[in-house]
Amino acid sequence: MHPRIEDYALIGDCETAALVGRDGSIDWLCFPRFDSPALFAALLGTPENGRWRLAPSDETTRSERAYREDTLILETLFRTESGVARLIDFMPPRDGRPNIIRIVEGVEGRVEFDFDLAMRFDYGRTMPWVNRIDAQTLTAVAGPDLMILRTPVEVHGQDMHTRGRFTVEAGQRLPFALTHQASHLELLAPIDPEADLRDTEAFWREFAGRCPEVDGYTADVKRSLITLKALTYRPTGGIVAAATTSLPEQIGGGRNWDYRYCWLRDATLTLLAFMHLGYYEEAHAWRDWLMRAVAGDPAQMQIMYGVAGERHLLEWEAPWLDGFRGSKPIRVGNAAADQFQIDVYGELADMLAQAQTGGLAPHPRSPAIADAVMPFLEANWREPDEGIWEVRGGRQHFVHSKIMAWVAFDRAANLAADQATTDRWRRVADEIHADVCARGFDPELGSFVQAYGSKALDASLLHVALTGFLPPDDPRVVGTVAAVERRLLRDGFVLRYDTGETEDGLHGEEGAFLACSFWLADAYVRLGRIEDAARLFERLRALQNDVGLLAEEYDPKAKEMLGNFPQAFSHVGLIVTALNLSRATGPGEQRGESAAS
Repeated sequence: MHPRIEDYALIGDCETAALVGRDGSIDWLCFPRFDSPALFAALLGTPENGRWRLAPSDETTRSERAYREDTLILETLFRTESGVARLIDFMPPRDGRPNIIRIVEGVEGRVEFDFDLAMRFDYGRTMPWVNRIDAQTLTAVAGPDLMILRTPVEVHGQDMHTRGRFTVEAGQRLPFALTHQASHLELLAPIDPEADLRDTEAFWREFAGRCPEVDGYTADVKRSLITLKALTYRPTGGIVAAATTSLPEQIGGGRNWDYRYCWLRDATLTLLAFMHLGYYEEAHAWRDWLMRAVAGDPAQMQIMYGVAGERHLLEWEAPWLDGFRGSKPIRVGNAAADQFQIDVYGELADMLAQAQTGGLAPHPRSPAIADAVMPFLEANWREPDEGIWEVRGGRQHFVHSKIMAWVAFDRAANLAADQATTDRWRRVADEIHADVCARGFDPELGSFVQAYGSKALDASLLHVALTGFLPPDDPRVVGTVAAVERRLLRDGFVLRYDTGETEDGLHGEEGAFLACSFWLADAYVRLGRIEDAARLFERLRALQNDVGLLAEEYDPKAKEMLGNFPQAFSHVGLIVTALNLSRATGPGEQRGESAAS
């Protein structure tokens, strides 16, 4: 049986990440970066597309797993008829080399293990040339990439796999290390797995130990913070949306996208999550990444970038992969990077406002970027765009995009250095506000709508309350929240939009979008509906898998996760909603709203 998305756990080194199944198989890994070609791609194909499985030979094995407290060190306990053994999986934070380390520890009795390593470069397509260097060392090379396997366990080649069988006894520990390096360089020296384990544990515990108490939610918030840190590309501060590509939004469907890039739509809430919990180093790194990425002509500002700020994210397909449970196509790159989305300008302005309010030192490029971006947006906010959900059915006048344009001018007016500029941006903000209220609100529905002239609903309209566009007791805000409840709630969770009503240029359905469900909980807090917010939040918390991870979406009928995994947007949502409930203050206030009439 093919694993479900929630059957996986994440390990990472803050530059790339791997997914480990309950059965001890690493089915997804990209080296050396999140967006590098996969070495293990069984997640999107078969074991022949690359994997590394370490598991007991006994087919009746029972397993349980957990992260070592306050770390990203995964421990899987295997129970067999002959004994109990523990598999410890982790990736040490980089010291110049990317490593995956696995340690098999005997706990009780004797346990026989099978070792199966299939290295396949280029997303499961390229077979490497494998050489034995000595009794404990193998290398595998393909073009620019070289992998080094070091272990005291005897292994051998068989059917283009590296295989072995060994027994571990109580008290015994057997290490396995897989290292990536450039193929033209001299082989890296061996590592000390036990020392790396101690250092990795110290790294994560220091990070998690800075998290303050969040009434009743501290464990969930810590796990989400650790996940966000794991999805951070440490050299630059960029945060990828997820560690994977092409995990489907509908099993068997074609809504499969590459999420191993950094989206601007996450900017403000990510910054808030870090700052409100005292993680200023991470907030500073994220703000600085964003400022470098968007520098240049504002007309060329993108909705997403590579982990170092790369702009060219050419989208292509990998037809040799069968897809997760038959869900094709498999996409690498993301063509949405070339879309025009007005909302990102609001995210940029809001992020700068929050950084200033939160006490981050001003970025030296902020005034220059504002001077370039705001006149461009002043000239272009009336244009249609593809909107926050990156539809491929043509541009529309999306209401959320206009609201975020208002956010840009509202925040810019507050940040302006002189009264004349303040007055100019306030006039534009008022003009956008009037336009949205006149053309984006449907009196018949009693709600704002997805786009001008449309009857469709969109969960992003909840930002009418979350950004301070209107006060929470305004009947139009109350009506919009009620309309979202009527039309977009499915089995207690929120859809992004009704795919049957929206011309998105795509085929098939999708699950409930978890970030939108957190937004609804935040809107409830803003409207004073604290009990409703708490109930929805408890339902969302219950969706975390056994190690506290969330995907992009959830199918309430099949009761399984959907979409790329783990999803930064979902974990940011969990943190922000937990803070809102803990403090019983509105998310609009936290986003730095100003009064709007």
